[in-house]
Amino acid sequence: MSGLIFSPLGQYELVRFSGDDAQTFLHAQLSCDVATLTQGASTYGAYCTPKGRALASFLLWRSGEGYFMQLPSSLREPIQKQLTKFILRAKVKVANVTDDFALIGVAGPEASALVLKATGLAPNTAHSVEHASGITVIRLDEDRYEIAVPRNKAAAVMETIAAGAEKTRPESWDLLDIRAGIPVITPATQEAFVPQMVNLDVIGGVSFDKGCYPGQEIVARMHYRGTLKQRMYLAHVDGPEQPQPGEKVYSAAFGEQACGTIVNATQSPAGGFDALAVIQTASRKDGVHWKSQDGPALQFLPLPYSIPD
Repeated sequence: MSGLIFSPLGQYELVRFSGDDAQTFLHAQLSCDVATLTQGASTYGAYCTPKGRALASFLLWRSGEGYFMQLPSSLREPIQKQLTKFILRAKVKVANVTDDFALIGVAGPEASALVLKATGLAPNTAHSVEHASGITVIRLDEDRYEIAVPRNKAAAVMETIAAGAEKTRPESWDLLDIRAGIPVITPATQEAFVPQMVNLDVIGGVSFDKGCYPGQEIVARMHYRGTLKQRMYLAHVDGPEQPQPGEKVYSAAFGEQACGTIVNATQSPAGGFDALAVIQTASRKDGVHWKSQDGPALQFLPLPYSIPD
């Protein structure tokens, strides 16, 4: 998958939070620091149960229209409903704005120039954001951008991008997320992980300096007491069958008891599948296998960031 590519991101949906109390409300509900999030930045984050377990992971950014939360399509409606329950008398409006925007991912060594040509915008650092004429461009990392463009402008933007990049399936974008170590919580893995288990603390999705939010006490205690025993790793699995979120992995050190869980997986261009899996850190040296101790081996690959010991 070399060269410049783009993909419509139909696997995601958008929720907008607006109103005088939107910032205060979200800051008190989410694991990330919403109070300091400017219109020039984006962040990953989690929405947790009171027990600190992630109900969803998301990408969040702010514009003059409010705060935009990008969620997997399978979780947008239930998470929107759950958050809406807690608005009470706060001045916050919550809306599904998925139909108002087209989401487009662009990746490759010349992505910046192409995105600039298509939108007039090109943020220059990771997680920086630029807005103009209703269009938002987010730079996810060195070679990846996401565009949220109003539907009435999407055709022109897409035409320019299509002239300079190869269109790929949404699964190709999922692969880039997996290789970047970005977890996506799905219905199969809701409440399976504390945010640190899926490395959200490493990629800026958890603030340990903010006030309370659901699960904050447990998340903070695990951080400050150093009791975290599981982390998310990148691995490759050979074979024709695709691992699925929520499926278990095993190692000799843990016997018949699972030592971890698949978070996300998708097909690799070279064959087999690349996956993110949360694994007991003590089990890695003994070899880890999918589905059973005799199942396909997980071949660990380097993540683009460092995981704390």
